[in-house]
Amino acid sequence: MSTIYDVAKAAGVSPKTVSRVLNGDAPVKAETAKIVHAVIAELGYAPSSAARAMRSNKSGLIGLITGAISVDASQPDTTGLPDLFIVQGVQKAMETSGKTLLIADSGGRPDRVPGLMRTFEQHRVEGIIYVADHHRSVSLPPVSAQTRLVLANCYDDTGTPCILPHDRRGQEMLIADLIAKGHRRIAYLTLNAELDATRLRTQGYRDALSAAGISYDPELVIVAGIGTTDQDAEVQILWDAIDRILSLDVPPTVICFGNDQMAMRAYGILRSRGLNLPDDISVTGYDNYRTITQTLYPTLTSVELPYHAMGVRATQLLLRMIDDADDVPVAPVLVSGPVQSGQSVRTMPTPITKLTSIGRMTQ
Repeated sequence: MSTIYDVAKAAGVSPKTVSRVLNGDAPVKAETAKIVHAVIAELGYAPSSAARAMRSNKSGLIGLITGAISVDASQPDTTGLPDLFIVQGVQKAMETSGKTLLIADSGGRPDRVPGLMRTFEQHRVEGIIYVADHHRSVSLPPVSAQTRLVLANCYDDTGTPCILPHDRRGQEMLIADLIAKGHRRIAYLTLNAELDATRLRTQGYRDALSAAGISYDPELVIVAGIGTTDQDAEVQILWDAIDRILSLDVPPTVICFGNDQMAMRAYGILRSRGLNLPDDISVTGYDNYRTITQTLYPTLTSVELPYHAMGVRATQLLLRMIDDADDVPVAPVLVSGPVQSGQSVRTMPTPITKLTSIGRMTQ
C-alpha cells in the first residue's frame, strides 16, 4: 500500500506539499498539484481518513439510527414504512456533503438505541440523526458537546432540534379542499386517539371547519383504529365506526380516514353496503402511500406525508449545526405535504337559486 512518502518521492516534492495538495490548506503551484494528482492516481494512494480526522478534529462521519432496515414490509401494519423514506431523504441530501453516512438499525428495539449512540460517538461521528417510525415523543441519552443530534419524525422534552410532519396543516388543507368541492357534512374516522398525529389532525379538521363557518359536530368524528396488530379486530372496529356514521339522521357526504390503509379497507366495507364510490359517498385517506392510492379504484385522494423531504431537511439542519451556524431553529421544524387529488371525491352540485314572483327559491 502506497504512503504519502511514496507519492512525495515519485512526484519529486516534499510530503508536506502532498499534504497541502490533498487538504487544500495552503497554496501550491498548479503544475505541481497536477503532477501530485497524477502520481496519486498512478500509485492508487488513498489518504488515511483517521489521520486526517485527528489533525482536523473532523471525522467526516455522520451516524443515522433507524428501525427501517429490519422492518418486515410484508406486514400490513408497516405499510407506510415512513422511516425508510426518511432514510432515503437523508442519503440523498448527504450525497453532495462530502461526508460519509453510517447507518445502524435498532431492530425496532428502543433499548438498543443508547448503545448505538455510544458506538457512533466512539467512532467520532460529527453528528447523529435519529429517525422514528411515527410522529411521537422519544427519550434519548445526551450526546457529548462535540456531537450534534437531530431528531426526525419525533421530538423530546429537552428541546433537541427536530423535524416533524405538519399534521395539523395537512388535515386542514384536506378539509378545506373538500369544502371547496361543496361538502359540508364531513366525517373523520381517526387513528388511535393516543397518537400525536390524531390530536393534531383533529385540530386541523376543526380549523378548516371554523374558517368556513361550519359548526363542529362531534358525532362526525369517531376513533376507528386502536393500533392493534390484530387485523380482524381492526376491521371490526372500522366496520362499526362506518356503520355509526352512515346511521346518522344526516349522514356525511364524505368520510376522511386516518390513513390510506384504513381507507383501503373502507372501500370494501362501503361497497358491501351497496354504496358506489364516489357517487354515493366520497372517501379520502392520509399518507399518499402510492401502492394504495394509485391502485385503488377509484384512485384515492390523500395527503402527502413528506417523509423524503423530512430526511433532506434533517440532514440540512444537522450540517448547519456541525458548521456552527447561527440560524439553528429552536422550535420544531414542521414540513408540509400537498393534497393529492384522486377520483374518490365527488364535487357536489352547486345549489341553483331562481328568482320567482314570490322571492328566491334554492334547489
